[in-house]
Amino acid sequence: MSRRRAVALVVIVALLLVALAALRWATRAETVGRFLLEMAGTASGLEITASAFDYRLRGTPELVAHDVVARVPGQPTPLLGADRVLLSVPWSTLRARGAVLDVQRLELDAPVLDLPAFLRWWGQRPAGDGAAPVFVDGIGITGGRIDAAGWRLEALSIELPEFAMNAPLRAHVRGRYVAAALRAPFDLRVAMTRASAQAGIGIAGTAAPTAASWRLPAWLRLSGRLDTAGGRIAVKRTALSLRGNLQLDDSTHPLVAGLAGEVLIAAGGLRIDPLAVTLRGQGLLPRLRAGGGLVLRDGLSLAMHGSLAEWPSAWPVLPAPLDRAQEPTPFAIGYDGAPDLSTPLALRLSRGDARFEGHVHTDAIPGWLAQLGAGTPLPPVAGTVRAPVLEIPGATLHGVEIRIDDQPSDDDRRMQP
Repeated sequence: MSRRRAVALVVIVALLLVALAALRWATRAETVGRFLLEMAGTASGLEITASAFDYRLRGTPELVAHDVVARVPGQPTPLLGADRVLLSVPWSTLRARGAVLDVQRLELDAPVLDLPAFLRWWGQRPAGDGAAPVFVDGIGITGGRIDAAGWRLEALSIELPEFAMNAPLRAHVRGRYVAAALRAPFDLRVAMTRASAQAGIGIAGTAAPTAASWRLPAWLRLSGRLDTAGGRIAVKRTALSLRGNLQLDDSTHPLVAGLAGEVLIAAGGLRIDPLAVTLRGQGLLPRLRAGGGLVLRDGLSLAMHGSLAEWPSAWPVLPAPLDRAQEPTPFAIGYDGAPDLSTPLALRLSRGDARFEGHVHTDAIPGWLAQLGAGTPLPPVAGTVRAPVLEIPGATLHGVEIRIDDQPSDDDRRMQP
């Protein structure tokens, strides 16, 4: 073999070794993972990191990233974290180096979304839909959580069979709403006219709000128009219908309820204003209509006014002449406290010419309702009743003022053994 041919052979072998080394470097999980995270970060404007990667190149390339964290550049609070993220991406997307955003499937295990941070990031995104990936085989989320101010969604499981911007969207969402001592597991089907910042939305399924002394398993249906522009999530012209059974310690009470209003989620809080509510109860539960507003953030604030259609026959009988009043009974309520309604609720109530002003221990209402069948116990209220006339057996009282205390007086305490 001549020297020239030997040198050429050595060069060819060296080039092959360099090419193989480059190919090995290019197909390392770390290299592929960093490239894909950089591509996703460029598209979203986020810094996305992971502690480790696994990958499979046979068939459709598949990358698994562990301990993924996404944050807005320069911000200490992560917007999103996940124990595991699986991304299946066709070769055509990899070769396009970001020009094509087709993704086969996305899976997230135990993701945690900081809702206030997400809304701040969303509000800074450029106007318009922009480029967005198409997920051919959809998106799957297990063990997820969304943290907001004073409430959270946990144990989230979300399955989208497919996803593409401006195409109809269907999803199955399960999880649990938690606020203080209130728990509400839910299992819902979600549909949107199109995956867009503005679209019609429909939700149907079951939920079971539960507190210490009551439970309300119910079937619900919600409709509205979603608007996610300007760093907020709004559902305009929201209409919610609910059919359920209020379960107390040893009794069940059917009810049908409706809600209409303008829903806004911003800065991690939820506001419904204006809000209209109707309730059609049976037995112990009244029929009423009310309007007002609601804010849920670190706590619950509620202000409403409305009327009872009639005094429920299962409630204690009112003294004359209040029992003869035929018109609806106006009321106004105000609440500012824990989301599970464990804080006393302010109440003004009118019946004929009589007035009550005070507060109600809402957490004691289920126990009071449960005892009505055994007698006529005083409701869990504190305040003042004023009436020009009250008729009791053997007497007619004029200019009546009755004060109801929820704490014993000093005299009461002295009389206790």
